[in-house]
Amino acid sequence: MKLRTYSQFAGVVVLGALALSACGSDQAVDQPDAENGSAGGAECAEDGGTLAGAGASSMENAMAAWSAGYSGLCAETSVEYDAVGSGAGRTQFIDGATQFGGSDAALDDDEHEQAADRCGSEAVNLPAYISPIAVTFNLEGVDQLNLTPETIAGIFNQDITTWDASEIADDNPDVDLPDSPIIPVNRSDESGTTENFTAYLDVAAGDAWPHEVSGDWPVEPVEAAQGSSGVVSAIEGGEGTIGYVDASHVGDLGTVAVGVGDDFVEYSPESAAAIVDASPEREGNDENDHAIELDYLTEDSSAYPIVLVAYALACMEYEDAGDAERVSSFLNYIISEEGQQAAADEAGSAPLSDETRDAVLETVNQIA
Repeated sequence: MKLRTYSQFAGVVVLGALALSACGSDQAVDQPDAENGSAGGAECAEDGGTLAGAGASSMENAMAAWSAGYSGLCAETSVEYDAVGSGAGRTQFIDGATQFGGSDAALDDDEHEQAADRCGSEAVNLPAYISPIAVTFNLEGVDQLNLTPETIAGIFNQDITTWDASEIADDNPDVDLPDSPIIPVNRSDESGTTENFTAYLDVAAGDAWPHEVSGDWPVEPVEAAQGSSGVVSAIEGGEGTIGYVDASHVGDLGTVAVGVGDDFVEYSPESAAAIVDASPEREGNDENDHAIELDYLTEDSSAYPIVLVAYALACMEYEDAGDAERVSSFLNYIISEEGQQAAADEAGSAPLSDETRDAVLETVNQIA
């Protein structure tokens, strides 16, 4: 590959290489100081060009940070990421419309086979972004609640319909709860965040959640919105609303501490990382695939159990050498310690552990 190290671009002025469309980030992202341009020993594509990706809206704030940081180091390459949602991102990647994808859910067996046909090689799920899924609400005078998995399931299955229900009140004796109705808000689009949330409820809530795991919301909605930003807007615009979003989108809304064993655990990057580090890779992964099987039944009080792992989707081989160079270079940056810290600073995500990062980088460096 014709690659140059990031450091060769030290001092280069950023030329507007960042382009985010659809659900663009509302947060300002500082461009890096190019004089300090260095990132995990990764390299820039010799001929520059445009790298196109699409997918998870949960990653939009992190992707803004990655794109800005990368374009400051590799100014001749522009990164365009369309935050259309995980389902659409997987479809566009499989159809060959993008060089890489972003998804809160790993490619399933059928999608993996279709992606391999598109690639002409193995297609891989590469953990790139770890974040809690926050259960967040808008209830006047209330900033935080303790909720068990069964109670969360009952609320979103519309079995628990008022805020002063005993299931909520018993675990929040010091909170003045109104008798007003609960208005659950779910994603209207196919979503990896939804798939991760329903996967948690399926395992942790038992019979209280009688639905299959799916990226499509399985209950007739009271209120629904597209994308993480849309869900937050719906929650903010109502009273007594409650929903689930990537934690980077919470803002000033109230949040839920989730029941784990005999304790209630608040979300944080550290508590999200704890459950990921304790979980194995998915059984049946191909040699270079790194999809993770989360342990939702943990009783570790340091671990927050509702977590999404967003994956970068890539081919191990590309027909076009320039595509291979750009994908390998950009993914090398976002997985690097510097890239992971940029996402943590911008989106509050949990950086990959050293062990996971090293394993993923080994795969990224084989893209050809």
